[in-house]
Formats: sequence, structure tokens, C-alpha cells
Amino acid sequence: MVRHKLRALRGARSQAEVAKELGVTRQMLSAIESGERTPSLELANKIAVFYEVPIEDIFFDDNSNGMKRQAPTGTEG
Repeated sequence: MVRHKLRALRGARSQAEVAKELGVTRQMLSAIESGERTPSLELANKIAVFYEVPIEDIFFDDNSNGMKRQAPTGTEG
């Protein structure tokens, strides 16, 4: 779940500290972490860059459609 991933990435940092770095309110970050709000693509990207984690690893579930993502093999057309 996204909320568990975000809380784990935040670690010991406070929501206020991370929110300030991201340029959002603590309330907005809290709502995203709790699953009450979905971030815009721009904010999702900011979060991924801030934590130095690919956006897909935070906001997409590998099992959401019953299929696991596979790394590109270099043979795609």
C-alpha cells in the first residue's frame, strides 16, 4: 500500500519537515500518506525525487492487475 511505503520512506522525519521540503502543507502530506488524497502527477514526481525512489515503486502496486511488472529485455519493438 502507498501509505505504508510513504511512511517507511519518511522514517524518523516529521511530516512537517518533509512537507516543507516538498512545498506542501503537513495536512496535504498526511492526507496522501493516509490514502485520503491522491497526489497530482507533479507532486508524485516530487515525492519520488525527494526520496530518490522510482515513482512506480511508491505509487503503483505490482499486483494491481494480477500481473507483475517485468524489466525490459531490450527486445521490445
